[in-house]
Amino acid sequence: MKGGSKIGDTKAGKIVIKFVALTVAACIFAFNLKSFIRTGNLIPGGFSGITVLVQQIGRQFFNVEIPYSLIYLPINLIPVYIGLKYIGKFFTLESFYVVALSSILTDLFPDIYITYDTLLIAVFGGLVNSAAGLLCLLAGASGGGTDFISIYMSEKKGVDAWGYILAGNLIILTVAGILFGFDRALYSIIYQYVITVALGTLYKRYQRDTLLVVTEKPREITEIISKTTQHDTTLLTAEGGYTGDSKTILYSVVGRDQVDGLIKEIKEIDPKAFMNVIKTEQVNGRFYMRPKK
Repeated sequence: MKGGSKIGDTKAGKIVIKFVALTVAACIFAFNLKSFIRTGNLIPGGFSGITVLVQQIGRQFFNVEIPYSLIYLPINLIPVYIGLKYIGKFFTLESFYVVALSSILTDLFPDIYITYDTLLIAVFGGLVNSAAGLLCLLAGASGGGTDFISIYMSEKKGVDAWGYILAGNLIILTVAGILFGFDRALYSIIYQYVITVALGTLYKRYQRDTLLVVTEKPREITEIISKTTQHDTTLLTAEGGYTGDSKTILYSVVGRDQVDGLIKEIKEIDPKAFMNVIKTEQVNGRFYMRPKK
């Protein structure tokens, strides 16, 4: 290894780090299912929720313990097909690695009891699940299931899949409430809400901001924005209200994860630039998203 380079600086090293991260994430997913979820009899969202619901039905009404992997792996095949065809081969295979490993580990791990307080289970179980999901996303993969569908609809169709996923989760929770009592279903809503808020706060790839820059060096800054975001910038001619000097306002919508880097580069080009970042709720039209590999 030349020049004392670190493992993470090489291509092979980055692959090793990625799969270590995905393996840890799979372990956390499995731990969460066999500790918080199992103890609280909660119903997680998505395909995992369907699997847990079927397991609980088999356990309570038929006295049969159905292996988690026997249900979860087959129902993930359709999302995996969508991922392979429309999202990206490596991203999908790496995500399926998490799906397969977490499924197997869920069947192998023993039941773990940390607390019997259902509210604590809902809150901290949601946080633990969020940690695993965030680890997957930072490693360039996902936890599988509805993540594939959400990414496909967001990046390829320009449709926010949240409403459809929420409707599906409500159906699962309604069935669970009818069969096992609505107290567990309501605690499951808290669990799912914690996951949504935590991931939405910590992971910014799919969030967007409107960037307004008042500058005297529009061309240089436009080049930086275009290079970073892969889409164009709108230039608006303006006049300083006090000085009367000619100004240019640059308007662009950027990924929230790109904002800090852009602000730093813009300040290097024009230290006097005035910047305003506004939270963007919805974008219609062409918006470049970095593709999955």
